[in-house]
Formats: sequence, C-alpha cells, structure tokens
Amino acid sequence: MTRVLWLTEHYPPSKGGMAESCDRIVRGLRGSGAEVDVAHLTRRNRPWRTEHEHGGLLLTAPLGEDPEHALRRLLTAPTVQDRAYTHIVAFGGIYALLAGPVLASLLDAPLITLLRGNDIDTGVFSVRRRAVLADALRASARICVVARSHIPLVRALAPDATVEFVANSVDTAQWQVLPSERERAAAWRAAHVEPGRRTLGLIGQLKSKKGVGFLLDALRATGRADRFHLVLVGELEDGVLAALDSPYTALPFRERYDLPPVYAACDLVALPSFYDGMPNVALEAAALGVPLLASDAGGLGDVADDRIGFTFRAGDAHGCRAALDRAARATDGELAALGAAAAARVAKDFTPAAETAGYRAVLAATAR
Repeated sequence: MTRVLWLTEHYPPSKGGMAESCDRIVRGLRGSGAEVDVAHLTRRNRPWRTEHEHGGLLLTAPLGEDPEHALRRLLTAPTVQDRAYTHIVAFGGIYALLAGPVLASLLDAPLITLLRGNDIDTGVFSVRRRAVLADALRASARICVVARSHIPLVRALAPDATVEFVANSVDTAQWQVLPSERERAAAWRAAHVEPGRRTLGLIGQLKSKKGVGFLLDALRATGRADRFHLVLVGELEDGVLAALDSPYTALPFRERYDLPPVYAACDLVALPSFYDGMPNVALEAAALGVPLLASDAGGLGDVADDRIGFTFRAGDAHGCRAALDRAARATDGELAALGAAAAARVAKDFTPAAETAGYRAVLAATAR
C-alpha cells in the first residue's frame, strides 16, 4: 500500500492558493487509494495534535518561535516513528524542504519534492533559501513542477535531477457560476460600469511578481485606458490605486468560493506576471469562460495562448500594450468565442483526474 508522509506549510485552515492546491492534491491521492498523513507545519498559534481525516492523518505541528524544535519534535511523534511510509513528500515552503531530506533518510523512504512558483522562481536567488532548496533537490527521487519553464531552473541547481511536469487543475463539475451569481454580476455592472467599457479583472495577492504596475503603465501608454473598467480584488501594493487612469473598483481579498460573481462580472482576467507558478486564478477564470490577458510566465505559458485570450512575453512592454489594444478592439462575439475555447481547454487538459494520475505515476515510479 502507498503510504505518504506529506510535509507542508500550506494546508487548510491556512488560506490562499498554495493551501487550496495542497488540499486538492491530497484529496485526489487519498481518493485514489493512497494513504496520506499530512504534517502541517503551521505558522498559526495552534496546539500540537493528531487527527483522523478520510484517507489519512493530520498532524498539526506549530512552528512558533522555534521552528527547529517543531521539526525535531515531529520526528519523535509516535505516528511518524511507527508508520511504515513508502514516500516522503515535501510540498514547497522552506521548512518542508528543510525537513524532507532528513526525514526521508531517517525513515528510509524516497523523497518527492513538489515545487510551487516562488520555491524555485525566487528560491534560486535567495541567500536564505537557496542552500535548503539545493539540498532538497539533490536528495529527491523526483521533483515535480507546475510549469515546464521551471525545469531548467531546477536543473541549474540539480543537473542530474529527474523532473516531472504535473499541471494544476480545477474541478469544472463543482466550479460554476450559479444563475443568482450571474444576476448579481449583471446588476453590479449596470450600476458601476459605463456602457462600452470592458471590465478587466486583476484577482489574488497582487504583489510585485504579478506585474500590476507593469500592466497599468502599458494600459496608460496605449491611450485606451478609457476602454476599461478595472476590477482589483485582493491585496494591493501601496500606490497602485493612485496610479490608475481608468475607472476602477477595488475589493478586499475574497475566498475562492466567493469569486464566481466577480469572474462573471469580468470580460477578461489579466495575469501580467513577470514570473509565476500555475496560478489558480488563470484556471478558475478560464474554466468559467472568461478570456485571459496573460504573459507567458511560468505555468501561464502552459495554459494560455491567443486561442483563449491575449498573450505576450513576460516583461515585454510592447507586447503587453499590443495585447491590451487587441482586447480593447475585440467584439463581444470574439470575446465569447475565446471564453468558450478557454472553458473547453480547462475541462479537457486541466482536470483533477489528470493531476492525480500524474502524482500517482510519480509515486509508482519511485516506489521501492
């Protein structure tokens, strides 16, 4: 039987895309018959405890003020010592990557390292994280990435590494816009958006790598700022709102299942990232039939092209301006066709079944 010890700093009740992805992958593996014990290296002030979940255990290990103590104490937990694990998985984050090689060696199980965007994009240039990252990569029987463009970055630190691309997914059977949500979106547009303007959504943790300022500069340079109403949802850096020339609506961060009315109110969703993993926002928007205005950064290059939106090379200001201009001139019919193609692509190529099968194949290939 496949029995996995899964190390992560990102798992519910933690919030954000990393926790959502981790939960989705673990549920998929458990549903496929693997037993997965999750060691949640949480930064929250929570008690140590072990709980039974469907398909495995949840070990809550608060890092607190002394992460080294937390990791050493995890090793002494009876459940970790007594269960015969076939694999150790490190799901991103510095402490999971730090603990992974040690636990894999002591528990005599192959290490699988799952890298998210920032783990490798900035980790290779981080004075604090690079050595930990390099050690984990060299110790790994397999390394899984969510963007094909991350494979050369991995091999820059671990030339002999075996790297697998396994895409993120979205369950389109559960991820839909309800009629009431679509009505709310239409009512909001009627009240807030001038006729003839395109709504352009920027959604999520809108930090430096996401290229928000870059997009706003490009929009200003096109002279078409009057064609768009921006919908900004999430955490914004200081000064972003002051730099806006277009009408806008700014909303606080929202949980995933509060977002369908927001997506339904958008003509396009923008992801102008300089670098990235495979953002959940890209798959969520596309699955709901919203065209993407996106760079080819990271996993965006594996999801988006001009058949489902308006794309450009990451960091290419001229290309971004051209994409914005094409989006501004697109007809309602053209946007609808792009959105339908986006939904069809996600439903075909980015399914939970395919994601789970990818990770099961990795576990099978590394089993002793």
